[in-house]
Amino acid sequence: MTITRVFRVASAALLLAFALIHPALAQAPAAAAAATLDSGNTAWMLTATALVLFMTLPGLALFYGGLVQSKNVLSVLMHCFAITCVVSILWVVFAYSLAFSGEGGWIGNLDKAFLAGLDKVKTPGNFPETLFVTYQMTFAIITPALIIGAFPERVTFRFVLLFAALWLVLVYVPVAHWVWGGGWLAEKNTIDFAGGIVVHTTAGISALVAAMVIGPRQGFPTHVLPPHNPGMTMAGGAMLWIGWFGFNGGSALAADGAAASAMLATHLAAAAGAITWSVVEWAKFGKPSSVGTVTGMVAGLATITPAAGHTGPMAAIVIGLVAGVVCFAAVRYVKTTLKTDDSLDVFGVHGVGGMLGSLAVAITAAPSLGGAGLAEGMTTASQLGAQALAIVVTLVWSAVATWVILKVIDALCGCREVHDAEREGLDLTAHGERAYDLR
Repeated sequence: MTITRVFRVASAALLLAFALIHPALAQAPAAAAAATLDSGNTAWMLTATALVLFMTLPGLALFYGGLVQSKNVLSVLMHCFAITCVVSILWVVFAYSLAFSGEGGWIGNLDKAFLAGLDKVKTPGNFPETLFVTYQMTFAIITPALIIGAFPERVTFRFVLLFAALWLVLVYVPVAHWVWGGGWLAEKNTIDFAGGIVVHTTAGISALVAAMVIGPRQGFPTHVLPPHNPGMTMAGGAMLWIGWFGFNGGSALAADGAAASAMLATHLAAAAGAITWSVVEWAKFGKPSSVGTVTGMVAGLATITPAAGHTGPMAAIVIGLVAGVVCFAAVRYVKTTLKTDDSLDVFGVHGVGGMLGSLAVAITAAPSLGGAGLAEGMTTASQLGAQALAIVVTLVWSAVATWVILKVIDALCGCREVHDAEREGLDLTAHGERAYDLR
């Protein structure tokens, strides 16, 4: 053995021994190569996270609260508030880990249960993983909160708590993993920029199934009273519009051009949806209503959601215009043809809008139309096939799982309030309070 080789072996042995004595030295190369925190991205994601939570509390709560009768306002607000609390705890205990850790095609693992082993800096985006956990938590909160619009004024409070917990685990978490957590739909290059499939399709079809299983409100469809406070609904809708900038813009996971493009597309689709719905109402009923206008705005937002980061501004306007017409027709179909009391139009607006936008992105993402391009290696036809597959699978899974959840809860403790409680109002019978002091 030459002197040079002996020196190399001895040097390597000394370095190894020193590394064993000082483990930090062995980690130094990895630490040096680790991503550094991007303060700009972090600041934007902090803002986007607050905006998405603002969509549920108070946005969605007020939006739904204005649409029910005055004797049920507090119950709707309590539903949104309680779902926020329940989902938040379950999310950090195990749901986040199942959705966003591991390499399984169908479900994640529990490596990050109780938020163990989080990265100090998560890539892409270069912001703390704790922030990513919180951002995704706000999505997990608003999705089951959307569903309560299918059965207000007639279900028990304990049902809402149980349903939110079981639905999060059995529906939302698996679908989120399939699409966003590296699961099998992600491997098929499914595009869902901010939740057209994960949020709106799951919530929409689950709402329709729930409305069918639970049954209609007393007096539906001939004697259901109109919304008690359209002004409250308009205020809540305005909050949803603002909060949606965090919903879609934040899904870029960076303060960059994609976030800016998503925000512009979001705003234009909302405006176009509101205008279209108003025009249709004006033509059909002689007057454009405030509730209809704000519902059209939400339809435009739901429809642009899966495509926001991939669609140019002109195509976003077209998506909003189409959403206003299609979702209006879907709402009418559910109530008049199916005779189903999806009370606050969750399926017609969110479900149909989410599916429509998820299909449209295969066309509007084309650079020739101002889009940012399809998934790598995809053509318009193959992308459309991937989107359709994701929609069908998500629709079937959500419908079946929701039906099972409803049947289990009904067997355990029942879903509906007794008739007397429905007549008196859930504010007083379930919570012992009234929203308005009528003295």
